Order: sequence, then structure tokens, then C-alpha cells
Amino acid sequence: MGVKQISVFIENKKGRLIAVTECLGKNNINIHALSAADTADFGILRLIVDKPDAAYAALKDNNFTVLETEVLVVRVEDRPGGLNDVLKILVEADINVDYIYAFFSAEKATALNIIKVDDMATATEALAKAGIALVNNEDFA
Repeated sequence: MGVKQISVFIENKKGRLIAVTECLGKNNINIHALSAADTADFGILRLIVDKPDAAYAALKDNNFTVLETEVLVVRVEDRPGGLNDVLKILVEADINVDYIYAFFSAEKATALNIIKVDDMATATEALAKAGIALVNNEDFA
């Protein structure tokens, strides 16, 4: 059970980030989480949004280079060691974490960790077997 993540490749220069947020805002798309990584010349903006298909189409229509990726969104108890418990499960299942970013959900007093792994099916099964709550696209709609 994965969540659709939108990755936008943008030049690392003034105004490019706001061009993305304006495009999404004009199309009534809400950003729930984001991560930005950069190099000297370009950046990758990773987004979890309420309408991933619409976001993908709107950004493509506005000449952005966009990629859709399936990621895990894991609800973790907001306490010391909460994330470590999840990572242990993945390591024991021989899953590699490609990248991770997180945000806090005050409403449920939990951290939501967005995790890109090398084997979604095995990771999902291992986490479910351990009773770890996964979030799906409908939870962001």
C-alpha cells in the first residue's frame, strides 16, 4: 500500500519554486508534505499532495519535468525511538531505504515518515505484520 509522490525537477534559481506552488495553488491542489534537495544547478522537489494525478497533469501542462513515485507513508508514534523501531523492521526484512523525510501530525500526535524503499511489496508486508500503521492516498484527499 503506497502513496503517490510527485517529484518535480527544477532549476536552482530564483522564482522556480514559487512557479511550482503557484501552479498547484491555481489548480486547487493542497501540499501536505514536501522535501527539497538541491545541487548547484537543479533541485528535486518531492511532494505529497491531496490530488496527485491532478498535480502531475497540471505540472506537466506547465512544462515542468515531473515523475510519479510510489512511497510508503508510515505513521510513527511521536516518541524517542519510534522511527528506529520502523527502520529495524525494514533492515530485518532486508529492505534498503533510498530516502526518507517526515512531518508531524499534531492532530494525531504522530510523525508521518515518507520512505522510498527498494522493495515496496516486502516492506509493506513486513510493516503490516509488525502492526505498523501505513497511510494511503485517501488519507490525504
